[in-house]
Amino acid sequence: MKLKIFAIALLSLAIGSVHAQDFLKGSVHENGSDTKLTNVFIHDINNNQLSLADKNGNFQIKSASGHIVIFTSPGYVSDTLYVVDMTPKKIKMSVLTIALREVNINSTKSTFNPREEYPEIYEKSKVYVLSPSSWFSKDSKDARRLKRYFASEEEDRKVDAAFNMAYVGSLVPLKGQELENFMTLYRPTYDFVKSNDRVSMAVYVNDCYKKYLALPPDQRKLQQLTTQ
Repeated sequence: MKLKIFAIALLSLAIGSVHAQDFLKGSVHENGSDTKLTNVFIHDINNNQLSLADKNGNFQIKSASGHIVIFTSPGYVSDTLYVVDMTPKKIKMSVLTIALREVNINSTKSTFNPREEYPEIYEKSKVYVLSPSSWFSKDSKDARRLKRYFASEEEDRKVDAAFNMAYVGSLVPLKGQELENFMTLYRPTYDFVKSNDRVSMAVYVNDCYKKYLALPPDQRKLQQLTTQ
């Protein structure tokens, strides 16, 4: 009888241990520096859990050994983590150039409908007057942060679709790094893209090209990132 009770106790401890370790935690940094990255989108593709790195670059997401977790942030190369154990992780993300982003958009970002992909986020983000938890609980706050992230991502994709390298390159005689520099310097806002048609965009690109030519050669180049 004592042995049976002891076995049950061990089993209970084991189950408790599993539940205590179901959150993967860590921090996200820019590769080559100690800069911590905020609002990094984190997705466990096995259990479809989502999270965002906080203002200090720290994150936690429900996960487990054997799962695959993907880290995504505008301007950085996505990083994939295969979870071997639940010890805290230090994720390092490399800066993404326009050329790499262009390939990524055309191959994997052709469609994006977060409301269909993550309906639970939009449900949790709702605020109800008679439900204090919908205002103050961590799940609700995290859901609202993710909802804002999705809105920003949708806007970025619409800008990318209107102001892409193939289109801009057809309007100005720039190629390679010069074209990347030009597009970075004169990338339009979402509000501009939303309020203007393709003809207006062509006028905008040509006006910007005139401004680009008027710049001293050293100001046409992007400032190079330096690391310690």
